[in-house]
Amino acid sequence: MTESTYRIQGATGEWEVVIGLEVHAQITTNAKLFSGAATAFGAEPNTQVSLVDAAMPGMLPVPNRECIRQAVRTGMAIEAQINRWSRFDRKNYFYADLPQGYQISQLYHPIVGEGQIEIVLDEKNPETSTKVIGVERIHVEQDAGKLMHDQHPTSSYVDLNRSGVALMEIVSKPDMRSPAEAGAYLAKLRTILRYVGSCDGNMDQGSMRADVNVSVRKPGEEFGTRTETKNVNSVRFVMAVVEHEANRQVDVLEAGGKIVQETRLYDPDRGETRSMRSKEDAHDYRYFPDPDLLPIELDEAFLAECRASLPELPDAKRKRYEQALGLSAYNAATLTADADTARWFELLVTQSAAAQKKSESDVAKAAANWLLSDLYGALNRLGKSLEESPVSPSQAAELLALVADGTLSGSLAKQVFEIMLETGDAPAKIVEDRGMKQTSDTGAIEAVVAKILADNGDKVAQYKGGKEALFGFFVGQTMKAMQGKANPQVVNELVKKGLAG
Repeated sequence: MTESTYRIQGATGEWEVVIGLEVHAQITTNAKLFSGAATAFGAEPNTQVSLVDAAMPGMLPVPNRECIRQAVRTGMAIEAQINRWSRFDRKNYFYADLPQGYQISQLYHPIVGEGQIEIVLDEKNPETSTKVIGVERIHVEQDAGKLMHDQHPTSSYVDLNRSGVALMEIVSKPDMRSPAEAGAYLAKLRTILRYVGSCDGNMDQGSMRADVNVSVRKPGEEFGTRTETKNVNSVRFVMAVVEHEANRQVDVLEAGGKIVQETRLYDPDRGETRSMRSKEDAHDYRYFPDPDLLPIELDEAFLAECRASLPELPDAKRKRYEQALGLSAYNAATLTADADTARWFELLVTQSAAAQKKSESDVAKAAANWLLSDLYGALNRLGKSLEESPVSPSQAAELLALVADGTLSGSLAKQVFEIMLETGDAPAKIVEDRGMKQTSDTGAIEAVVAKILADNGDKVAQYKGGKEALFGFFVGQTMKAMQGKANPQVVNELVKKGLAG
């Protein structure tokens, strides 16, 4: 276990930053927390609103079982305490996007208690750069609506599509001490949620956002007064908020001022935070148990079903990739950082093993290297995601099998891959149609080698005089003459034989 060193040097000495995150994650369900209204992203304003969401008189909330199930599964994924008895509370405040005049949340008895998330600070050395961040709680609550200020020059409108959407609020302990740790925690939490399937993690669409709590102190002293920067919607912005806010607080304190506990907003264009309102305490919200909702009581059968439904999680998958498949720590960490990447890789390994009639451990390294280097390089160049890849796992497995059986050399395989990206054709068809098969015909290669040596007598003399680096020149000229179709191993052997003769 380790801790990243991050200190701010001020005029009065070093300062330490203390960070906690409150992450709001939209639960993956087709209906809202207490109504049957849809939750699809991007719908026209106020087209996904039930009478319950609009707070019509006499409408009563009914809990969505799937929302509770997803919250429990998320708690299990971070090894948290699952509370068999939990309760909903009313959080009272008045705002235009909150038609009820209160939010249904869980303050005193959340559905999930303490858990933990292990982060990695150096992906190249994951075993020696880990830190465990505590999770205080996960509670379920309903989202508010959205105010729209840009539709009319003198008026604001309310869109209630998000009103009542189910959220998990995942509250960390103040265990992070640097922007890097905060970024690693949020990225790891997002990975876990996507593996579990309880949230899609699309921060650009607002389905996952973080409130960033920051305070500073002299190392070893009591916690300082914190500020909360609301609704930060990317890992990069969370790290920027921590850095800016910590430095701002140090400047205020060293100038003789005091930090006010307040809510702030982040301006990504200016890279700074600004004050929004003073921070309310819990009693200002006048919490009390929601009288329209019974407590939630979970039985053993429900918990067992939740536990059985969990997939292999990223930490376990990473260790399996290292131990069973023999991958490097860095490749294993990279491949497991995203659920879609891991699924694509596993399909590639399974189909490669079948195509080459080998074990998965025998083909995994080549598959990992090809995916992370060749495919990712091509997708970055094309501006595409893995989901948009023109090449499927089965086509990639076929390409790797042609390299493994000697049909294609490494350079030919790269040419075939480029054609696959353009046409979508299978590699075997490309090789057949374009005559790209590698040759191991020693007679043909030997004739080319003999001509290369005869045409470069001066360099042959230099090689025999001790300039052994010229060996690569003869090999390269031979491969060029044969348009890259010669088996490199055979070329090396015959060039060596020709030079010796």
